[in-house]
Amino acid sequence: MSLVLFATVRGQIADFVSALFFVYSLILVAWIVVSLVMSLGLTPPYNRAVRGTLDFLHDTSEPFLRIFRRLGLRIGPLDLSPIIAL
Repeated sequence: MSLVLFATVRGQIADFVSALFFVYSLILVAWIVVSLVMSLGLTPPYNRAVRGTLDFLHDTSEPFLRIFRRLGLRIGPLDLSPIIAL
């Protein structure tokens, strides 16, 4: 009985961790798209909801991307650190 319970709990934990990785990778992809759009000069008009979303994306992705930015993965204006992070 305890082995079945252990296998069930282990499966649930693995599913939870997998979902966390998936959500964080979506946040990274969203930050890549937003930073690309903003680097092209297409800044959104000031809006409280938009600013909050951009701040959230920046605050959640930047600590992880900072690790890869130390590796010097910049080729001119192109930053490859988000691609390597994914």
